[in-house]
Amino acid sequence: MDILGDIKRTFKEGSALTRLIYINIGVFLLLKIAGVFFYLAGQPFSFIEYLAVPSNTTELLYRPWTIFTYMFLHEGFLHLLFNVLGLYWFGMLFLYHFEGEKLLGVYLLGGLAGALLYVLAYNIFPAFESANGLLLGASASIFAVLVAIAFYDPNREIHLFFIGRFPLKYVAMFYVLLSVIGISASNPGGNIAHLGGAFWGWFYIFQLRRGKDWGAGMVNFINEVAALPGKASKRKSRMKVTYKQPPRDDHKYARQQHQKQEDVNRILDKIGKSGYDSLTKEEKELLFKQGKK
Repeated sequence: MDILGDIKRTFKEGSALTRLIYINIGVFLLLKIAGVFFYLAGQPFSFIEYLAVPSNTTELLYRPWTIFTYMFLHEGFLHLLFNVLGLYWFGMLFLYHFEGEKLLGVYLLGGLAGALLYVLAYNIFPAFESANGLLLGASASIFAVLVAIAFYDPNREIHLFFIGRFPLKYVAMFYVLLSVIGISASNPGGNIAHLGGAFWGWFYIFQLRRGKDWGAGMVNFINEVAALPGKASKRKSRMKVTYKQPPRDDHKYARQQHQKQEDVNRILDKIGKSGYDSLTKEEKELLFKQGKK
C-alpha cells in the first residue's frame, strides 16, 4: 500500500478544495507530531504563538507571516474537524458554480480580511484595551466561502440535520448573526474575524458581478511561485508539441454539458439528503472530475 503516493497523487490531481483540506489536515498533524518530539526531549514548545495572528501590532510587525499561516492552524482535533467539514460542504457548493482558482482566492483573501478586522478591533475598542489575544483557525475563510455562495445562489436549499431543508441565504444569515452575538459572549476575536471573512465573501461576489475578480491577482501570484521549479526544468527542453482536436458539433456539446450539470445537481441534492457516503463510485468520480474544473 503506497499511502504516501496516493496522497501525493490526489493532492496533485485534486481540486483546489481538496488541496485546501489536505493542507489544513497536514499542518495540524505535522505540528502535533513535532510537539511530541519536543515533549519527549523535555523541552515543551508551542508553535501557536509563532503561527497565529497576535492582536498586538508590535508583535505582528515581527511576525507578519502569521496573517497567512493562521488560517491553516488548528489547536484541537474538534476545531479542525468542524472547520474541515464546513470547508468541504460550502466549498462543494462553491465549486458547483465557480472554478477552483476563485475558491482559493476567496479562502485566502477572506482569511486576510478576518485577520485585518480582528487586529483593528483589538486596537480600537476599549473592551480589548488590556487583552493580548491570538487568532487561529480557518473559520474566517470558511465564512467568506459560505457568504459568497449564499449571496450568489441565495435560494439553493441545503439539508440541515434534524431541521430539514433551508435556503442557503438563511443559513448564512444565521451564522453571521451568531458571530455578532458571540462577540460579547465567547471567543470575541474569532467571531470578529468571522465577520471580516463574511464581508469579503459578499464583497467578492458583488465585485465579480461587475466583472472584477479581486482574487485573481493573488491566485496568479501563487501560481507563478508554484510554477518556478517547473519553469527551471523546462529550460532543458524547448520542444513544443501541439495537438489538434477534431471539430465538435456545438449542439451536441451543449447537450453534453447540460446533462453533466443536471447530473452534478442531482448528486449534490443526494448528498444534502443522505450524505456523501450514500453516493455510488461512479457518482463520486463524476463529482471529483467536476470539482477539478
